[in-house]
Amino acid sequence: MADFYTDLNCDMGESFGAYTMGNDEAIMPFISSVNIACGFHAGDPATMQMTVKAAIRHGLKIGAHPGFPDLQGFGRREMKLSATEVYNITLYQIGALSAFVKAEGSALHHVKPHGALYNMAAVNPELADAIAEAVYAANPSLILYGLSGSELIKSAERRGLNVKNEVFADRTYKQDGTLTPRSQAGALINDSKTAINQVMRMVKEGIVTSSEGLDIAIRADTICLHGDGGHALELAREISHRFKQEGIIVR
Repeated sequence: MADFYTDLNCDMGESFGAYTMGNDEAIMPFISSVNIACGFHAGDPATMQMTVKAAIRHGLKIGAHPGFPDLQGFGRREMKLSATEVYNITLYQIGALSAFVKAEGSALHHVKPHGALYNMAAVNPELADAIAEAVYAANPSLILYGLSGSELIKSAERRGLNVKNEVFADRTYKQDGTLTPRSQAGALINDSKTAINQVMRMVKEGIVTSSEGLDIAIRADTICLHGDGGHALELAREISHRFKQEGIIVR
């Protein structure tokens, strides 16, 4: 029997209008859960419906991926919203995607904030509480995905939600356990071998090496791949292959 089990998730459904992003369905055979954009940072109703249907065909767990209302900045720019506003936009987006999932005869499994909203909630208890409250209000059985060990995880646990501590295959970490901002050099891991080695240490040892060169403890309940990355399909395929070699089950 395999010694390790992990969830491999991917951010998807980020196309909108005439613009296509990612290689969503090609990646789906290699993952176990999907985070679908809800129309604020990316996505639109047609893309949401299409991505939900594809995820169901592939037997994936479906999550809402709410972000800031910032299509132009792809939700990666910080916005000064109040906790009440964050609660409202999170609840709104969960409701929108949940309707598409229900219409296809399935049920929403989790919620994972996107981009700047995710990173801000990782360190801001007030915003973290607002997101946790919105998830609980939408459906207390939903799982909240958040940065491993972050304020978002702590808020969700205080609220009584189930959580998954998330780690990243293609991002580097700072010494405090937060992600290196995309504005800084070295934030992204573009070499698949380096990314896979990082994933293996996080899953099997509970350790990641920070950009400062020091090992930090980390919990890897779920691993994120960015569907919009140029090498996303290749990375998903290679991680899946390595997991099979190491006896790690993706579920």
